[in-house]
Amino acid sequence: MSGESGNSTSEPTVHREETIETTITVETVENEVSTSVNNKEPQSVLTEQHIVLEKPIDVKVVEAPALVQTTEKTTLSTHTNDNSQSSDNSKKVDPEKSNEISEISSQPKIQFTEQQKPDHFKSEANSSTVESTTRTEPAKREAKGSDPKKKNVDIDEHLFKPEEIAERYHVDINTYKPSDSRGLNVDQAKKLLEENGPNVLSPPKRKHPILKYLECLMTLFNILLMLAGVLMYILLGIDPQDNQANTYLGAIFFGVAFLNAFIEFYQLQKSAAILESFLSMIPQQCYVIREGKLSQIQAANLVLGDVVFVKMGDKVPADLLIFSSTDMKVDNSSLTGESEPQERIKTNTHKNPLEATNICFNGTLVVSGEGYGIVIRTGDNTVLGQIAGLTAGEEKNKSPLAVEIDKFVKIIATIAILCGIIFFGIGIKVTPNNLTANVAFAISVLVAWVPEGLPATVTILLTIAAKRMAAQNVLVKDLQGVETLGAITLLATDKTGTLTRNQMTVTYIWTSLNMYSALRNVQSESNNFDPNILGIREVIHISSLCSRARFDRTDVPFNERAILGDATETGLIRFAYQNVDDYDELVNAYPKVFEIPFNSETKWALTIHKKKHDNGELTLYIKGAPERVLRLCSTILSGNDAIPLSDEHRKNYDEVYEFMASKGHRVLAFARLLLPGDKYPENYEFKKDDKNYPTGDYCFVGLCSLEDPPKHGVREAIGSCRRAGIRVMMVTGDHPLTAESIGRKINLMISDTKQLVAKKTGRAIESIRENEYNAIVIHGEQIDSLSEQDWDNIFSKDEIIFARTSPSHKLEIVKHAQSLGHIVGVTGDGVNDSPALKKADLGIAMNQSGSDVSKEAAAMILMDDNFASTVKGIEEGRLIFSNLRKSIQYTISHSTPEVVVSLLFVVVPVPLPLTPILILVTDLGFELFLALTFAWDPPESKRGLMKIPPRKPVTGRSIDRVRRIALNRTPTVRDSEGRVIPPSKFSILLHNIKKPFTASWWTELFESTDEELLVDGNLLSWSYLEIGVIEAIGALVAYFVVLNYHGITPYDARIMQQDVSQKHYFTDKAETYTNVHNQQITADLQLKAYNEAQSIVYLSIMIQQIFNLFACKARYRFPFGRFMFENPRTYIGIFFGAALAMCIVYIKPFNVAFNTSYTLSPLFWLIPIAFGVFILIYASLRILILRKMHPISLNPEIIGLQMHPTVRSVERKA
Repeated sequence: MSGESGNSTSEPTVHREETIETTITVETVENEVSTSVNNKEPQSVLTEQHIVLEKPIDVKVVEAPALVQTTEKTTLSTHTNDNSQSSDNSKKVDPEKSNEISEISSQPKIQFTEQQKPDHFKSEANSSTVESTTRTEPAKREAKGSDPKKKNVDIDEHLFKPEEIAERYHVDINTYKPSDSRGLNVDQAKKLLEENGPNVLSPPKRKHPILKYLECLMTLFNILLMLAGVLMYILLGIDPQDNQANTYLGAIFFGVAFLNAFIEFYQLQKSAAILESFLSMIPQQCYVIREGKLSQIQAANLVLGDVVFVKMGDKVPADLLIFSSTDMKVDNSSLTGESEPQERIKTNTHKNPLEATNICFNGTLVVSGEGYGIVIRTGDNTVLGQIAGLTAGEEKNKSPLAVEIDKFVKIIATIAILCGIIFFGIGIKVTPNNLTANVAFAISVLVAWVPEGLPATVTILLTIAAKRMAAQNVLVKDLQGVETLGAITLLATDKTGTLTRNQMTVTYIWTSLNMYSALRNVQSESNNFDPNILGIREVIHISSLCSRARFDRTDVPFNERAILGDATETGLIRFAYQNVDDYDELVNAYPKVFEIPFNSETKWALTIHKKKHDNGELTLYIKGAPERVLRLCSTILSGNDAIPLSDEHRKNYDEVYEFMASKGHRVLAFARLLLPGDKYPENYEFKKDDKNYPTGDYCFVGLCSLEDPPKHGVREAIGSCRRAGIRVMMVTGDHPLTAESIGRKINLMISDTKQLVAKKTGRAIESIRENEYNAIVIHGEQIDSLSEQDWDNIFSKDEIIFARTSPSHKLEIVKHAQSLGHIVGVTGDGVNDSPALKKADLGIAMNQSGSDVSKEAAAMILMDDNFASTVKGIEEGRLIFSNLRKSIQYTISHSTPEVVVSLLFVVVPVPLPLTPILILVTDLGFELFLALTFAWDPPESKRGLMKIPPRKPVTGRSIDRVRRIALNRTPTVRDSEGRVIPPSKFSILLHNIKKPFTASWWTELFESTDEELLVDGNLLSWSYLEIGVIEAIGALVAYFVVLNYHGITPYDARIMQQDVSQKHYFTDKAETYTNVHNQQITADLQLKAYNEAQSIVYLSIMIQQIFNLFACKARYRFPFGRFMFENPRTYIGIFFGAALAMCIVYIKPFNVAFNTSYTLSPLFWLIPIAFGVFILIYASLRILILRKMHPISLNPEIIGLQMHPTVRSVERKA
């Protein structure tokens, strides 16, 4: 795509060799359960970037780059030069590895990782300064109709000189004085903008609100409700005269479905609106040179070939080729996960564009210096845009709650429809001449089985939980994500910016041959930290004065300023501020007179200040890579004196350096020189080119180590997750040793790895068996060669760290975890995290430090970036699942009495005890009030929720089951090129129809598992066969007692119902009936008895359900006692629910609509109250039996977890 401007250029050559056209091809990886990864041996210690060369090449390079010869489909090994102040690495490439022929899969993997060892581990991995360079023609625009999943990272501009790129894009630049560059002219820019479009990322495809609402409406529950509404109107059409009430009943069914959909839709729109309020996909303004003038324009108007000026604090507005820079560093952490700032210069020796030192990528931050660059990619064609495209290509999985609710709906719908059909057939046989009555009966059975209020209950409960999460600064975009967080079995988290602050902090200082902790809460008894000690004071002064960092403004207090500089400089300045009385006064008191900025060659920065001392007016300060600075020193600070640097001092230095480096810290050295006044007077003019400044014999002041510390509460949060049986796994682009060091500080890794076991036992690493270690650190370069057995071994460990991972690696890790049955949560803040965030069962993004792409991909956003909020979310998720389960258990309990009393209408037959409209007001009336109280129920045990295993634990048995089920799914079909052909809807439907007729389907259906389902056999047994039957008996006893009170015995009721079609009993046209006691029962008395009997059935269900409410709330303890008063809203719900029921029965106008009677005596309430007490007794006995049969199993204690507050849990200055 480098030829996007449509301009042709002359073909560049390299020493008369034929020009080679290359394409770096990257594809997204589709992973399936049944697909195995080819088992390949790791090819190198370095990450391999798979670059496919489409024709054989033989390239010679004249200058520093070395000769490289490759053949077709060659894998070139490259890695990154680490240009930090604390690094001193040289590059080294094995020539055999460079020419190695490797088989490249048909789906190469995009790799954005860097595989450079930190400086303090330089002995483990060095690299040479020579890498090959090839010249290529710009790649052509991707042809229309190409595979949409195929992405081309076709940047080749980094392989050319800036002048050649300027010629390619027809732009005038001046590499010696970049500010004099002419840039594009206005007409060129306007034309290119029309051809290529604005420099913006295509917004994610958004569904129209109407389509969103229809999606909410077309859930199975709502479809079932609307089907019942349709049946009501069919019944109205059959017999309009006797079914006028169905006009309203049908409307109520549809209204409930539409209202339930609206509640969910409203919450989705509300979350989307909050998200929109803090999304800004691209920098708004940038500086560009056009027609020789530097001006500020909207970044959206940038075009290919524009000359852009970026400075410290700016976000890079597009992919740029740097042709001039001054001490320029960029933060690529959002793309790579690497927290180390990367230097940007005009020259480059890297072949991989993602590692090139002369390329700046869209969305990265300039942390120091400034530079000029040519725009080479805009909008979706930038690397940022392509990762966003990778995210868009991933389909979102259904939440576990949605899957289980769908299963439950299918079960209920199947039962309801089958019962409706069966009892319609029975009705036709019993009363063949009354079609209308039989249809009404079938509909009443159907309605009775469907818990119409359950969808609204679930939605409202989740909404209430989401509001509670919002109060804790957690934004839930998807309502069901609340419960998903509680169900996760594996939490994969990024390091930089998620677990750590992405803010370097001074930790240790070694000066005057003594070690000091800079953390005031961790002090040595012998060496207390004192800013007045000379050595520490000098470290503070060097940190403040020998720096190029600056502030966005200085007219506000320090805490309100933004520090513009790289992470190391920022950390040192914060440290200095914390330990001086007035930072601004310190800087102003010692003005800078000379400076040599840090660069990758010297790896140190030097400044000279007007700071008076005994022998003169000027003081020289230097800081940088320890070995470089030490090399320039001849003395060392000891107390208040400088003494000669001896071998003993060097040995002490080595020990301290090794100690600091072993903790994964970034280490800097400090030195000074008190310039003698006779040689360097106050007005002495220093010149960099003349080198008329001291270049050696400095006094070594000391070492300072910095780390990116864990965020507040992270250690306790991860410990809580692990206690809850959730496996926490780090997936980062950072170095493995740095990742492991952080992991051991935050409870993520406490066991020994294979290497540590080998070291402790003195055995060869190959002899260590899998069962001897429980922690593992995987390098990103190994991922592509892992077999299915390797993945199984990795996920069998409790403590896992993946380091040096790319976006596609993170995606593959998530897919493999899901293929084992894990419910995966992913936390991250960078662009590189976004594909995994979207693919995960629950993606959790950071608001303040997170990229816009990651926020779009995630289902949940931590508004305050507090990782500890996830623990609250997990506890909230587990609580809402428990309460949802109890709510469903309570809600469907009344289905049995509703169905049984309706069943008697046909089987015995007796007058219909409960009409469809009373069933409806049961489900949507008092039941809704009572069911909603579960949303505020506290956990039965304050600590129990976070000590029980996840509800779907992943074990060897569960993995086998998941894989067996996967094999029974619709077979995967591929075309001739190996691409997956998605099955048609018809083939999926046909496959689903066939499944119930296979033995494997029935085996899976009744197979016992360790999973705790939302609706399982135990719950169905309680609701339908136990409590449901008790309530049905109680309602029927009350029904017949009321009828008998009015002279209608059960025998009389049966006789009257058999003759209802001829004599119209229980209507205002009824004939007088003589009962078994020879009493005359007139039409008025029949109506009164019938209406009172229906009223007591309705009230009996309500009263017994109130007792059942307490029985369902007590899952592990007895349903009475103090816990009954822990949720005051329970009684509020009972009050409003009972009030509604009493209004329906005892307010005369309601009697007309619902066929109830206000004359019902309250004495009849005693019958359902007695049965309600029996329910509590039965529930208590049941709990005792279950405690004996199935005792509660808690997670085993994890030895070694550190759950006491960390040092950084205490707020510090700034």
